[in-house]
Amino acid sequence: MAEMREPIETGCPDPWQYMHPVMRKNFGQWKYHEHPRPGVLRHVAFSGDEIWTVKAGTQRILDVFSLRKLCDIGDQFADGHVHFTIRSSIEFLVTDQAKVEPLIQALEEAGFIVGGTQNSVTMISHTQGWLHCDIPGTDASGVVKAMMDELIDEFRNTNMPNRVHITTSCCQINCGGQGDIAINVQHTKPPKINHDLVANVCERPSVVARCPVAAIRPAMVNGKPSLEVDERKCICCGACYPPCPPMQINDAEHTKLAIWVGGNHSNARGKPTFQKLVAAGIPNNPPRWPEATAIVKRILKAYKEGARDWERINEWIERIGWPRFFEEVELPFTKYHIDTWRGARNSFNASTYIRF
Repeated sequence: MAEMREPIETGCPDPWQYMHPVMRKNFGQWKYHEHPRPGVLRHVAFSGDEIWTVKAGTQRILDVFSLRKLCDIGDQFADGHVHFTIRSSIEFLVTDQAKVEPLIQALEEAGFIVGGTQNSVTMISHTQGWLHCDIPGTDASGVVKAMMDELIDEFRNTNMPNRVHITTSCCQINCGGQGDIAINVQHTKPPKINHDLVANVCERPSVVARCPVAAIRPAMVNGKPSLEVDERKCICCGACYPPCPPMQINDAEHTKLAIWVGGNHSNARGKPTFQKLVAAGIPNNPPRWPEATAIVKRILKAYKEGARDWERINEWIERIGWPRFFEEVELPFTKYHIDTWRGARNSFNASTYIRF
């Protein structure tokens, strides 16, 4: 009897044990793949084996009943072989073509939308939000739900010039990601300090060191050890809030949303591109966030109508120029769009492509 493998407590789990047998058999030996319809991929191996992948969007923060429903569908049509993508879509792996259409029908009847492949708007990647995170300025999962309700047809179909990756985040400093369009929290006021609690809750040297612009320093307030913020230096990033909750920066009035576009990781064909701010001070307006959703829809409409085939959003903007972009999406360009922060030089030096 084979001995059980010792558990690995760090890093990603070994994916081999969860792979479909056909994928294990033909690992690295795929001849080609096809895209028969949105949400479905067909891979053909040199051995002649075939496997179909059916992708459906989920709400990411899944309740146990929805998760069981998806697993039941996977057991019925995909021999129990499913996996989740980084953007919270679920993929069912099927070797029998006759099961593909019944699987799609079962997913649609259960309320899950099949799509998100090729030239579509993918599921929006997002962070934990109010359910799990201890420092959120908004509920990223709520933003995603409201926004994808409006973009459902762009997920279900493949009529964009190229794939569109959208990300959201709950704060300015921890989670989030690079995307063609990013909806991020924007704090507009320095933190409010509860001086009565700082000495008991916060490790002050760590908080001082945490500030990226050296705007925090120790202070004595009302005879108690506390902290103070140089508001001339503060960039309202919120980095001080996680290690020191009495430095509250989340605010119903002054915590806004901002939209950035054009971010793209490097690959074999191109260098990375940095996201650039296009809209700031957008109301953080739950539960539907209509203002942010309207701007994203305008950007996607202009991109869909004006980009050439296979152009990503950053490539489309570079071709037409930023002044034309702001005209096309009907957004104002203000002095706040110009990056004048003197520390940007160090950020750019983190790239392997750009050096100063």
